[in-house]
Amino acid sequence: MNDIQSSLLELSKKYNLDQLGLRQIGRLINEPHPQKVKYHIEQLKKSGRLEVKPNKWEIKTGNLISLDDFKKNSLVSVPIFGLASCGPANIIAEQNLNGFIKISSKFLPKKKGLFAVEAQGFSMNKAEIGNQKRNIEPGDYVIIDNEDRSPNNGDYVLSVIDNSANIKKFNLDKKNNQITLISESTEKFSPIFIHPDDEKYMVNGKVIDVIKKPL
Repeated sequence: MNDIQSSLLELSKKYNLDQLGLRQIGRLINEPHPQKVKYHIEQLKKSGRLEVKPNKWEIKTGNLISLDDFKKNSLVSVPIFGLASCGPANIIAEQNLNGFIKISSKFLPKKKGLFAVEAQGFSMNKAEIGNQKRNIEPGDYVIIDNEDRSPNNGDYVLSVIDNSANIKKFNLDKKNNQITLISESTEKFSPIFIHPDDEKYMVNGKVIDVIKKPL
């Protein structure tokens, strides 16, 4: 077995290889030629060290990664439902499915009741969301827990205001009987003030994380 094949087997301990392209695999093992990667994968298959199944790679050795580990660290398909404004509430809220993004389950505290929206605007570019304290910039995917619609003060929420989708920090001022939706930005954005009984306002879910757009 040569160095490339050894590197491929070692890589298979960490990654589900059939989710990666040949160039991606090559970058991870420092092999710039995708055809060489393909050739050596085929050689490992022929030798029986690497068995390819429809949705995963399985290594036929007793001390490498198991299929149970693959299941525990699987990718989650999160539906994308349109855009959400990080600024004035001026993007129409739609329920049209625009596709899916696949996210490692390690990023997500739960797998059900989630959807994503693509952020527009700069009013939350100083937010600190999730364990990684990520901000929200245009083009980022914001992950929403649709089952959590009772936010606490300081939570980030996706609101629907007069049929427009908007992302802000939530604050319920019980003394003055008002909800304040607050921007966290390098620019100046006025708060949005909502009466708790306003029928044209609803919380459509709590923001739990941000998947940053590629650089």
